[in-house]
Amino acid sequence: MTIAASGPASRPRPEVALSADEARRIALRAQGLLGAPDRRAGVRGVLRHLGAVQLDTISVLARSHELIPYARLGAVGRAAVESAYWTETHAFEYWSHAACVLPIEEWPYFAFRRRAYRGRPHWYHELPDGAYETVVKRLREDGPLTATELGGAKNGGPWWDWSAAKVAVERALMYGEVVCVERRGWKRVYNLAERAVPGDLLHDGLDDAECLRRLVGLAGQALGVGTRADIADYHRLKAEQVDAVIADSGLVPVTVAGWDKPAWADPEALATPVRGRHRTTLLSPFDSLIWDRARTERIFGFTHRLEAYVPKPKRVHGYFAMPLLAGGRLLGRVDPAREGKTLVARQVSLEGPKAVAPMAEALLEAAGWVGCESVRIERVDSPELGAALTAAVA
Repeated sequence: MTIAASGPASRPRPEVALSADEARRIALRAQGLLGAPDRRAGVRGVLRHLGAVQLDTISVLARSHELIPYARLGAVGRAAVESAYWTETHAFEYWSHAACVLPIEEWPYFAFRRRAYRGRPHWYHELPDGAYETVVKRLREDGPLTATELGGAKNGGPWWDWSAAKVAVERALMYGEVVCVERRGWKRVYNLAERAVPGDLLHDGLDDAECLRRLVGLAGQALGVGTRADIADYHRLKAEQVDAVIADSGLVPVTVAGWDKPAWADPEALATPVRGRHRTTLLSPFDSLIWDRARTERIFGFTHRLEAYVPKPKRVHGYFAMPLLAGGRLLGRVDPAREGKTLVARQVSLEGPKAVAPMAEALLEAAGWVGCESVRIERVDSPELGAALTAAVA
């Protein structure tokens, strides 16, 4: 790490110059994947450290919001994951990078987004007169409730053909009058925000600039180091929103060898030596370490694409290919499935012989976590490595 001259005059001097390897290690530590995990803080600690855990409907080994703390803590109980998120109002669900579990402390910071949603009241769907008020009244009297319990989630058409009750309660969620307090059978469970959010947090008192300043600062801390695009993508902010507040966010400008864009870093990450044990694990494609594909390629030299929505004949790596993280590098990927008590590696790709042992380790640990008793390897892209991997998981 060296000090270099700064770039544009708007960027403070001096700048810290990082090597690509230093940036990679800072990013890994910031994401909780290098160094000793904070097991005492557990899943709640992971959530607060990351600031956002993405939700997704796909469940192969487990759902993505379970895989993310698993990747950092190891075989934490799956029931404990759900409990950590949803009991005692430790978290809420809202639109961040996508639909995400967010620490409850971040509720005030999303006031800017709630105001923006209120500014476009129709939000793609028309509502019959009185439908919104009816849903809020019902939640006040009988909540928490699912959309089904509120009167049905669908009208009977395609998946986006929502009922008036579903449209109304989702609108109330966007506005902040209602909050999702848990997922039950993958259905959102809604309650009034005034009941679910602690009183000292239940406000929209921060103006837009302050909300953005805090979210940009938190994104920089969670990334360790990132470009403007990286930081904006974390909570899906606009580039101009980041530009307006980054000078006051607490992040410091840096240059990274091989990066063609200016970058910013968490000053605490720069001040603390990066050391500790690397985690060997399989990553959800929705893990915040790799959810930004351009950043993943820039930091790890690894191109990854979720192929769940790609027609099967056109898939290269499989339906839900999970990258293998080992030694701070991405060394391959596996498309997993479960058949009874067997974890099936339907398709495996490996970055050479050095990836065989860590892939076997990751598969065996994942199998034990989800209650499987064996691992079966079906296909390895490099046939010469297939026999070694099969033997390693036997």
